[in-house]
Amino acid sequence: MSCCAPGAEMALDLGGATSSLPSSQEIRLASRSLGNDLRQTDLSVPTVHCAACIQAIETALGKLDRVERARVNLSTTRVSVQWRGNEAPPIVAALELLGYPAHLFDPEIHEKDKTLSELIRAVAVAGFAAGNIMLLSVSVWSGAEGATRDLFHWVSALIAIPALAFAGGIYFRSAWNALRHGRMNMDVPIAVGVSLAYAMSLYETINHGDHAYFDASVSLLFFLLIGRTLDHVMRERARTAVNGLSRLAARGAMVLREDGSRDYLPVEEIEPGLQLLVTAGERIPVDGKIIQGSSDLDCSLVSGESTPRTVSSGETVQAGTLNLTGPLIIEATAAAKDSFLAEMVRLMEAAEGGRAHYRRIADRVSALYAPVVHLTALVTFLGWMAATGDWHQAVTIAIAVLIITCPCALGLAVPIVQVVAARRLFESGVMVKDGSAMERLAAIDTAVFDKTGTLTLGQPRLVNASSIDPAMLAIAGDMAVHSRHPFSMAIAGAAGFAAQPKLESVSEHPGFGIEATAMGSTWRLGRRGWAGWKARTAGESGYGGTVLT
Repeated sequence: MSCCAPGAEMALDLGGATSSLPSSQEIRLASRSLGNDLRQTDLSVPTVHCAACIQAIETALGKLDRVERARVNLSTTRVSVQWRGNEAPPIVAALELLGYPAHLFDPEIHEKDKTLSELIRAVAVAGFAAGNIMLLSVSVWSGAEGATRDLFHWVSALIAIPALAFAGGIYFRSAWNALRHGRMNMDVPIAVGVSLAYAMSLYETINHGDHAYFDASVSLLFFLLIGRTLDHVMRERARTAVNGLSRLAARGAMVLREDGSRDYLPVEEIEPGLQLLVTAGERIPVDGKIIQGSSDLDCSLVSGESTPRTVSSGETVQAGTLNLTGPLIIEATAAAKDSFLAEMVRLMEAAEGGRAHYRRIADRVSALYAPVVHLTALVTFLGWMAATGDWHQAVTIAIAVLIITCPCALGLAVPIVQVVAARRLFESGVMVKDGSAMERLAAIDTAVFDKTGTLTLGQPRLVNASSIDPAMLAIAGDMAVHSRHPFSMAIAGAAGFAAQPKLESVSEHPGFGIEATAMGSTWRLGRRGWAGWKARTAGESGYGGTVLT
């Protein structure tokens, strides 16, 4: 948890932003049209990492003219803004003046996770310092007095300085950034508490006091950094659902030019109207229409249906589907960013960033955390001063109020649970469009499915293997290994090895099956009506529609 308290008024002069920011024209070019004069711009804001940040950004951007909606995705540190008009609102300038540097989001850029590296180094430094200070404190707790106690306190103070400066810099920078822009911040109580604990300990050491709290300040920093590191790692792992879906997209495609030449273009350079050659085993790169060829497509990613779909000239295909059996020439009808697969990625990100009921509650509560903690610490100090008149004791107790409150779990638990749940459901083949759907799912007591064909494992298996002649099954298996069709893979997996005549030639006929020759004999494995006499006589009609002749 960190960053910014909500409700900060935007008394900002947007015209004072630096000239290095992207222009309105650049933002418009980078945005995508949603129809009805509505456009969406995606921005990367790396410094967002708490619920208070989210509320401050969404509130501030929502006040801009022509902005319909602003949504922050904590997992991807991305801000999506929907706006109307021909000129983009000053979105980036507003974020800059709020203290959040932003730039246009580019999905193709995959930078090294510098934040994780910084957190790991900070945890290592804080842990080393905390362990050594704790060892010195043991001697003081065991009864060391006088010069020995003072020496151990001074050594502890020297060890704590680099730990607080380096490891605590993460909190100090965040707190200063918030205060510099006139806002409260959930890292402020941590920074203040750790600093006051060190200052109080240094005061005790200078005045030869019995107690110092260097171990408490550095140990607190150590455990808070562990919590922040684990949270960061969990959010990065939760993003694998979106990243995994993105990896299903083709990286490029073979483009057929009008002059007969062929060029391989990256998928982001494919424009509507280009003709693409998609061979068997490749994924469809963009949405398109088949110009030539026929094949079987694995559309399980699109519809959840495990049975391959036979397609031919004139039919439409969607990005992300897998071409199984034959080459296709398709005409692109949409760019990669406007394709079906890109829309699925956006839906997944929307599900991660959605505001379910409990998440909205957590966001509102966490927004009150920083001011409530500071106010409580102040009231505690004033109360103990009035009751005892001992400023030393009053300050000590007020510091304790600041440092015993752990803000990490408050606003992060609910969002992280939602993101992780969306990832786990995606890994099980379930796409989540709205975060509140998971909450509504908890209240469901009856489920009704209207498409029983998709309620399968998605992996066909051979059901009558025991009744098939092992020699015939072996031949079928030898033929099936030459195809990526799900039925062929099921047969190949069920067939054992047998010393059969070596296949001399194998050819696959999209939509029908596989044909092979061996020692002058022709074998067909595939659809009834094409495979041969068994189909015409309804042989083996009790089992599916794949036969071997």
